[in-house]
Amino acid sequence: MAPTATKKAAKGKKVAKTVKNRDLGSGITRWSRFKLRQKNSYRLKSVKVANKTKAAAAKKAPSKVKITVEKQIGGAKNGKTRIVRVQKNRASYATKAKVTTRPVKNYFKKHTRFTRRTLVPGKVLILLAGRHKGKRVVLLKVLQSGLLLVNGPFYLNSCPLRRISQRYVISTKTRVNLKGVTIPEHINDAYFKRADKKKARKTEGDIFAKQEEKYQPSEQRKKDQVEVDKLVKGAIKKTNQGLLVSKYLKSYFALRSHQYPHRLRF
Repeated sequence: MAPTATKKAAKGKKVAKTVKNRDLGSGITRWSRFKLRQKNSYRLKSVKVANKTKAAAAKKAPSKVKITVEKQIGGAKNGKTRIVRVQKNRASYATKAKVTTRPVKNYFKKHTRFTRRTLVPGKVLILLAGRHKGKRVVLLKVLQSGLLLVNGPFYLNSCPLRRISQRYVISTKTRVNLKGVTIPEHINDAYFKRADKKKARKTEGDIFAKQEEKYQPSEQRKKDQVEVDKLVKGAIKKTNQGLLVSKYLKSYFALRSHQYPHRLRF
């Protein structure tokens, strides 16, 4: 009974015939083992694809969703049929497309900042822009915003705690060892933000009068400046050539007519 059952099953499905290799004589075959396996696998694949297409055709096509319906219209003068849409179109359309509010995932302030390898805490830098350009300052740390926190120190060259971009700085080979120095945590980007003062309403006499408001540091800023200066002063004294470094920080940087910055070693 077994062979008859297999024959009936074979009638319903196509069975892939395996390719037989020919012997050319003296143990040499027509195709290699790899080639023969490739041919047989290709035949098996073609039979599988044919069976799949037949099975897909046998399945019933999905029923189409009706968009329109034939409706009979009543009334004395009508009594006819009309084709009506199942789902009516909108009566009015918006003149402008809706603005979709997307949540801002990556704020600019959250972006990762990359600083130069030479900008290490303790390095002596030369400022190239701003009120204190030409002065030599000590780099204390790199802030979260990517700006550099520098200090003169103030008692040497009158440069207070400031933030500056790495673009306006030249790093020198001189370095102050700040291993034991811990800068207060509250000195960050928010610390340097100035408070917005509310402007008073102008009277008739103050229309043409110009009032210039001068910046005055707070008592907290003055106190922090003294503390940081003490820390930097102690670090400079611990270096091998402390007196020479303090004189170097006092001096200004300038170029003469025959000097070129790209040829200099700082």
